[in-house]
Formats: sequence, structure tokens, C-alpha cells
Amino acid sequence: MAEFAVSLVVEKLTNLLTQQASYMDGVSRKIVQLRNELRWMQSFIKDADTKQEDNDLMQQWVNDVRDVAYETEEVIETYVSKAAARSTFDLVTKPFHLYKVGKEIESIRMRIREISGRRNAYGVERNSRGEGRGVNDRLRWWRQPSPHVEEDDIIELVEDTKALLMQLTSMESRRRVVSVVGMGGLGKTTLAKRLYNHNDVKNHFDCRAWIYVSKEFRRRDILQGIVTDVNALNRVEMDVLEKLKEEDLLKKLHEFLEERRYLVVLDDVWSMEVWDCLEKAFPSGKTGSKVMLTTRNKEVALHADGEGIPHEPRILTENESLQLFCKKAFHGINSLPRELNKLGKDMVMRCGGLPLAVVVLGGLLSRKSKSTEEWHRVFRNITWHLTKGQDRIATILSLSYNDLPSHLKSCFLYLGLFPEDVSVQTKKLIHLWIAEGFLPQEGEETAEGVAEKCLNELIDRCMIQVVRLNSLGRVKTVRIHDLLRDLAISQGREEIFLEIHHGNKAEQSETISTKSRRHAIHSRYDRYVFLKKFAPHLRSLLFFNREYNVDVERKRMKIGFIEKKLNVIYKNFKLLRVLDMEGVRVVSLPDTIGSLIQLRYLGLRKTNLEEELPLSMGNLQNLQTLDLRYSCFLKRIPNVIWKMVHLRHLLLYTPFDSPESGHLRMDTLCNLQSLPYIETGNWINNGGLANMTSLRQLGIDGLSRQQVTSVISMMERLQDIQSLSLSLTEQEMFPILTGLSYCEHLQKLCFYGRIEKLPDPQEFPPNLIKLTLHNSELQRDSITKLERLPNLEMLVLGDGSYNWREMVFSSESFPKLEILKLHLLKELEDWIVEEKAMPKLKHLVINRCEKLEQIPDGLKLATTLKELEIVGMPVEFEYRLRTKDFFEFKHTPSIKSTTDMLAIGLGSHQNVGWPETQFG
Repeated sequence: MAEFAVSLVVEKLTNLLTQQASYMDGVSRKIVQLRNELRWMQSFIKDADTKQEDNDLMQQWVNDVRDVAYETEEVIETYVSKAAARSTFDLVTKPFHLYKVGKEIESIRMRIREISGRRNAYGVERNSRGEGRGVNDRLRWWRQPSPHVEEDDIIELVEDTKALLMQLTSMESRRRVVSVVGMGGLGKTTLAKRLYNHNDVKNHFDCRAWIYVSKEFRRRDILQGIVTDVNALNRVEMDVLEKLKEEDLLKKLHEFLEERRYLVVLDDVWSMEVWDCLEKAFPSGKTGSKVMLTTRNKEVALHADGEGIPHEPRILTENESLQLFCKKAFHGINSLPRELNKLGKDMVMRCGGLPLAVVVLGGLLSRKSKSTEEWHRVFRNITWHLTKGQDRIATILSLSYNDLPSHLKSCFLYLGLFPEDVSVQTKKLIHLWIAEGFLPQEGEETAEGVAEKCLNELIDRCMIQVVRLNSLGRVKTVRIHDLLRDLAISQGREEIFLEIHHGNKAEQSETISTKSRRHAIHSRYDRYVFLKKFAPHLRSLLFFNREYNVDVERKRMKIGFIEKKLNVIYKNFKLLRVLDMEGVRVVSLPDTIGSLIQLRYLGLRKTNLEEELPLSMGNLQNLQTLDLRYSCFLKRIPNVIWKMVHLRHLLLYTPFDSPESGHLRMDTLCNLQSLPYIETGNWINNGGLANMTSLRQLGIDGLSRQQVTSVISMMERLQDIQSLSLSLTEQEMFPILTGLSYCEHLQKLCFYGRIEKLPDPQEFPPNLIKLTLHNSELQRDSITKLERLPNLEMLVLGDGSYNWREMVFSSESFPKLEILKLHLLKELEDWIVEEKAMPKLKHLVINRCEKLEQIPDGLKLATTLKELEIVGMPVEFEYRLRTKDFFEFKHTPSIKSTTDMLAIGLGSHQNVGWPETQFG
């Protein structure tokens, strides 16, 4: 990490000398000298970083280098902030500020010379192979990752699976608890997931839910997650979900489950208190209902069900460990090369049969040269301790962390800021990494592209886990294993990289370092008033807290209290780069927020902002990401966005009532990449759209026919556009859409509104992968055009897109289609799928197509179909699917069917069970 800190400061000093030379007049010579001295020290720091683990003196030297690098950064950024503010930086005061910063730079240079003088005494050597090694590291880093779709690299524990499957599908009259117990890293969650997705389990239960619990649980979050997973509320109730009192939520869940055979998995339960506060939500239900726990504490399992026998997965045998290791280290090959056989077995033996340790070690070695010399080096660096359990795993995890390139270490440590077991949105994570300046610039690759490669490498190294993929198979959310999070937090604190605030303030005030540069708030808001003392060092502040059901008067008092405390941040944290206040209850932002001129990321998602944002926001000229999504009461965006010339992601969307944005001036935003929602306005033709040459994602609402023509005509200038969504005003109609064939990178296309004439296949973007249509009123022959799109993988036909009685998918049509969604096609009665149509179809959704009588016969032979989802269809349709057509779809692993019970007066959705005969 010291290496990364020094390299980052050297880069900043170089940029400062070239980009902000006017501020540096008078001290530029000293800055050049300072940069050169730090650059010289860089050549030694890599050697010291590798030696510091077992050498206290070396570790102290590395820490001193890191501290002086951070001090340099603070001195320079503080000076630039004052210079940029101008109000305190004029012809009278400038000489004083120059003198002061000059003295500080001289002091830092003296410290560098003193630290360098201790170098020889500590045995630090110059890295003579540094340049070549860096090239090799870069080549390895840029290696394209493999796709991450499923956890294929696991060992099937047949006996464990069989035993737990019998428990889960047993038919006791009362609800039972099935527990999986074992130490961290044993594979409890992996085994539970395998069971949760097992076809026998899916078909046995009417509804299922999977919830991560973790140490810092909140009952409401858990109840809300279960309610969402099992569809316990109707659509009206879901809209006011957060307003329901906690006891009402528990009552509704209990009533819903009482009439169903259900399975609820509570993953990572740490205390008996969890069960005590949730037990009332789980009735006996229909015969065979189950709750499944994974926990490290056997007492928790016995407390939940005293008559149950907690299942403890066994550790892996030597052969199983070796098989898993080979899958990870050699990407699916099941045996070791002869020359590495003994060495590989020796390393795997040290893992003690713990799956996590084997997986992490395999992931580490997958990136190494397959030579005996390289593997011997890894083996020698594993300082094994003759202790059991967690210390042994921690040693392997630390080894994997130490092997990361310096920028990846920062990316990994950053995940320690997020709460335990939380799923992290990859887009948000990437924006945060970029704002922090963690990523190296390579050629013409965008920072977002570099960040995605970093993410994929951390996944490949088994340092983070994929939670969800998006519709096109890209990673949407990730999480970090508890043990790896513990490593990130402990290492991050040691490196004064991060701090986390939770629990009692008095308990933490003595243990938290005042030099830590990134802080996460996991506690109540009144705990962070003492953050003021961290102001000189703080670079990032992230909030992870939710408070529900505050009555009106208490809510007003609470919001006023929060805003008063937040003023501490705006006034004192002048060097802040990241401020994420997602979910914090604030009504307005003060003018002082404009003083945070170093800010790169401002997250105001799901806040209670009511007033217009202050005009001082225009001072945030370094801002890269502004997230205002779901700020439900914000009515208007001030016309200062054009001043944020470095803005890359402007996120405005709020359902039903997005803030006014059509009046904005946008012609200066040439760095903008993401604009997923904005209202139409004069900005389109006043140079705004034409100048957004970096744009990747664009969504415009409220367009007229003429404005659509203008937008399409500008697409040829937007060479990098990947996603385009256009929405018309009512009564308007899309013109002939013939100008999109120039957009070679355009992969996602969405149209809301009537389409006069659908383009011919060759007039669509050539690499179109996803097409979404709503209210399009397509002509009858439109399907014959759509089915000839050569690269289309996902098609969504939404409400009003196709209003004809019959729809035909001809033979050999849609050659690459994998996902098809039909929503609210209210006139469709007869859907014909001819032989060999959609040969790659994997996922089909039919939602509220009320007149459709049955699934086409042509789909009954579709062996590629993996998931069939039926939502809100008539009872007759559902009945036919569960009886006459059931065995026709026995080759489909997942069939999810939910009947709209509102139609028959039951007021909720129900997961429809399948015939008992399938269990025979």
C-alpha cells in the first residue's frame, strides 16, 4: 500500500505542474524537487513492501514512507483548495499562502531525506527488476477474465446434500428448522445455495426466500426481504411497504405463510436473538414447511429447534481438496502436472480440508506461472502456524491479499467499508473506485473499463463473490465473504486506509485512528458528530443506515438534527472526494456544500430532499458522479450542471415524479458517459447532445416526433453509445427510425411510444443485443422483421407493443434469442412457435397476457429452456400448465408460476405448487 500511496502522489504532483501551473507560481521548483525525491524512493518501496511482514523495522520504514506521501498529498490539496476558492486567495494573501506551502514542502523534503537515510540500515534494496516485473504484472492483470455465471468450481458433497435434502422435503405437520453448522470457510452457504436451487426443493415448496442475516442485523430488513421474495403483498401494499409498521409487516407475513408450504433460508445467523425476534413470523403453515439456518454457533441451531439435529458439513478429503484446487488453479483441469504434483499436494494439505482456503489458494496460483520455481516461492511465503481454524485461513487470505497489485489492494480494501453480507451494486462500486483515484490509466481505455477489469480480476482471484448477473450476463452485484471482509477491515485499519463507526461512541473513540482517510457510518447518525477531528485527513465518508417508521414530529426533529450535524462535514472536510449519503434523511443542502471542491462522488440517492439544490453546487467542478435517483420530493435541478465539466455520470430518475431537468444547459459535458434519464428540452439542439461524445448510456423522456428526428440525426457523432432509451409524449408517433445503423456499439435499445414503421433488420444497430418496446402498436408484419435481427439475445414486448390476436415466430427465427418477455399483450390469443424457432431460448416470461390460452406447442420441445416464469395469467391457463402441459415441460429445470389472486378475490399473489406425483 505504501507503494500505491507514493505512486499516487507522484502522479498528482505531475498533473499539478501541468494542469494547475498558475496556482504553483513561486513553488513549482520545490514541487519538482519533491516529486523527484518521491519518485526515487519508489524504486525501493516495492522491495520493502515484500519484506515488511516479518520485520518490524522494515514495517516502520514502510509506514513512514506512506505517512510522508499522505502528508504531501494533504499539503498540496489544501493549497489548491484555497487557491481555487479565490475568496481567501488574492494578490494580498497569495504571497503568504505561497510562503506557507513552501515551508511545508521543505519540511516534507527533510523528512524524506531522513527516511531515506535509514534505508540502508534496514536492508532495503533497489528493485533492479522493477520495470520488467511491472510489465509482467501488467500483462497478467490485463488478461481477460472468464465469464461468471454459476459456481461450477465446487465439490459435490453427495452425502451432505442427500441428508439435508431428506430433512428439507420431509412432511412433518409443524414447521421445522434445518440447520447447517460449522466454522467460517467450511462452505455452509455454498451447500445451502446448492440445496435452495435443487429442483426437488423448488418443486416441493409453494414459496421460498433467501435472506442474509449477519451480525449487525435489523429485524425490519429481514422481514422486508422475506416479504419481497415470497410476494406476500399485493402491488398496492408493495408501494407503501416502507410505511408499514414493523409489527404489521410481521403479521402480514405470518398470515401469508400460514396457508402455504414455505422455505425460508436465514444465512449467517450469529445469535439466538435473531431467532427470538423472527420466530413469530414463521407459522406451521402447510405440512412440510421449513426454515433453514446457516450458523457458526451450534447453540443457535439448537435454540431454534431443540428436537432438530444440526448438520455439520465435513471437511474435504485430500482427494476432494486436490480436485477443487485443480479446478481453480488450472481452470477446470482435474489433475496436477507431474512436475508440480508433490508441491501442489503439499500446499493443499496445509489447507486442512477447508473449502474457502483451497479456493483462495487455487485462485492465487491460477495467476502464477506454472513453474516449480514460482510455486516454491509461494510455498515458502506461506508462514504456516501450528494452530487450528481461523488463523490458518487468515494466513492464506493474507497471502492472497499480499499478492495483489497495489491498485487492486486498494480496490479490495474499499469493500471493507460496506456492511457485512450486503450486496454491492457493481456500477456504484466502480464509480467510487474511480472517484478515489485507485485505477491506473492504460492507453485509451476508459476508467470504467479499467475498473471493470479490476472487478473481474478480484472475482477470478476469489476475493469477492458474484451475487447477481444482469439480463445480458454481466456482473450486477457482488459481495465479500465474512472472513475476507474481516481481512479487509484489519488490513485497512493497519494501513490507516479505513475506519467503521458502529455501536457506542465511547467504546470506539480510543481505538479509532485520527489519520484514517475513509470512514463508513454503520450506526445511528448521532454517533458521527465527533468526525470533526478527522477533517484534515478524511477523503471519503459513506453512510449505511436506514431508519423507518418515524412519526411526523420525531421525523422533523430527527431531520433537523441530522442537517445540523451534516454542516460539520460541509464546513470542515475540505479535501473530501467521496460523500455518499444514500438513505440519510435530509430535506435541503446548505450553500456550504459548494466548498467541497475536491468532491468527485456525491450520492444523494433516496434522500428526502424537497428544496431546490443550492446554486453553489456549480462550484463542484471536479465532480464525476452525481446521484439524485429516488430523491422523491426534489422538484427541480438548478441550471449549474454545465459547470461540472468533469461529470461522467448524472443519475436523475425517480419513478412517477422525477425532478425538472429539461431546462438544463448541457453543452459543456463532453466527459459525460451515463445519462439514463433526462427530460427533453432545448439542450438537445443547443449543442448539449452533440457535444456529449463520450456518452455510453442515454435516456430521454417526453420527446416530440421532431425531437426524435434530431436525436437520431446526432447518433452518428456519439460513436461510443451503448444504450439508448427514447420515450414519446402522448399522441406522438416515432418517425421512421433509419439512422441507427451507424451505431456499431449500440447494444440496448428501448422505445416507449407508437412506431409508424419498424426499420428493416439491416437498419437496426448491427450489434443490437437487447430490444424493449412499450406502447409501440406494432404492425402485424413487424415480428418478421424482429426475428431476423442476427445478434438479438433479449426481446421485451411490453404493454401495448403488439395488439394483434395472432403472433407467429417462424422456423429458424431469432437465432440468438436467449430471453423473451411478453408483458400485458392484452389482445394476444394464439401464439404460434414453429419448429426450430428460438433455438437458444433459456428464459421465458409471460406476464398478464389475459387472452392467451396456452404456451405454444413449439416450445414444449425446447430443450434449451431453463426458466419459465408465468405471472398473473388466468386460472385456466395456470391449471393447464400444472396438469395437461406439466410433463411436456419436465425438461425445464425452473418453472415459476404466480397467479394473480386479485382476480379471484384473495388479494395477494401466490406461488402455485406442482403435482405431488413428481416426487415419486
